[in-house]
Amino acid sequence: MSFLPPKDRAYLEEKGILFEEHEEGGQKGVILKARPLPDGRFDAATVDILILLPSGYPDAAPDMFYLLPWVKLTSGNKYPRAADQPLDFKSQRWQRWSRHCQDWRPGADGIWTMLKRIEHAIEIAA
Repeated sequence: MSFLPPKDRAYLEEKGILFEEHEEGGQKGVILKARPLPDGRFDAATVDILILLPSGYPDAAPDMFYLLPWVKLTSGNKYPRAADQPLDFKSQRWQRWSRHCQDWRPGADGIWTMLKRIEHAIEIAA
């Protein structure tokens, strides 16, 4: 089953990003597989990233994102700020990163925007 808009699917495929689409309990989620993390910043080198798509996507913005495995910062061996709560999806317990989007542009933004937001949040995690 595919629920991603064609532009999102084309973007991910063009960038060579492996992904899966899952629906569970009325929630639609895209899992980006084996995404690399910045060298030496976290206690894992790669993670799967879950993005839950809200009703009305892509006009409505995705909010938070979720990682598996859970990661800690190597400096201090602690979870990043606002990244220590769980979410159960697809029979797994994901690490919630509470990051919110205030400037989503309906009709212009898509999965590429969310991916850039995630990359930035991971890069500046403290």
